[in-house]
Amino acid sequence: MIPSMKAQTSPPKSITSQLGGYLWIILGAFLAAVSVEVFLIPKNLIDGGITGISMIFAYVFGNNLLPFFLIAFTSPFLYMGYRYIGKVFLQHMIAAVLAFVGWIFFIHQYTDWVFIGESLEVVVIGGAILGIGVGLIIRYGGCIDGTEILGIIINRSTGITVGQVVLACNVFIFTAAGLVFKDWHPPILSLITFMVATKVMDAVIIGMEETKSVWIISPKSKIIASRIIHELGLGVTILYGRGGYSGEEKEILYVTAERLQLAELKELTYSEDPTAFVAIENLHEVSNGVQRERKVSSQKKAEKMMAKIFRN
Repeated sequence: MIPSMKAQTSPPKSITSQLGGYLWIILGAFLAAVSVEVFLIPKNLIDGGITGISMIFAYVFGNNLLPFFLIAFTSPFLYMGYRYIGKVFLQHMIAAVLAFVGWIFFIHQYTDWVFIGESLEVVVIGGAILGIGVGLIIRYGGCIDGTEILGIIINRSTGITVGQVVLACNVFIFTAAGLVFKDWHPPILSLITFMVATKVMDAVIIGMEETKSVWIISPKSKIIASRIIHELGLGVTILYGRGGYSGEEKEILYVTAERLQLAELKELTYSEDPTAFVAIENLHEVSNGVQRERKVSSQKKAEKMMAKIFRN
């Protein structure tokens, strides 16, 4: 942080917003617990991370002790989460862990829910439900697994990425499961379930919107920008850069578009300049953008819009 700049804090959330976040965390914890108790445990499958370690111990000492192991193994990470991430994260993590453990206890003690199906069905459905549950928890600021917190700590001290730490932990956990179960079939299915859950979790956290960012560099940037605005109804931001080799000043167009708009956008660009440079990237989230109508109702509006965009 630059010393001369004042740190800015986001405005506090309303009580309704905070309550809604906790309700989503509780729902996510319920779905995760359903996946563990109804799908995974009956097939001797495990999850990754701290939950997976707890499930291995529960397999050895009794499934009724799973809530105890979850609390015991997660507790040290509560302090780590508070120290390295913050107080708000700690509050959400406590809520998530307590809700998850509570649902695990309730389902185990008071229901006879068991999914009867083939291994493939357990892997896909159980993994998807687990991914939705954990995804909701993380999306609303919570956590039920300490391996990512451990990854953050190791990353800050060694430079090893969080993903590498989580991967190493899970390889160890699934290997340990194979040794404990004395059967490598459940750990392999557990790994596949974990992969399904991870993909679904990512979709829940970052959404499934197919929004793209498009960078366009062309000597005909003004004409291309005008056509993008008026014919496609997309907003355009103009940036100014310089060629690294030529040193020539260039206008760079930045456009956000949905996946289905890309073909039309590229066709329009190349029709004006077949040699235009076009780079396309995935966007995880876009907010507060303005998308204009495809057709401008009057020439006067168009002139005002163009004057505003190209004003020096």
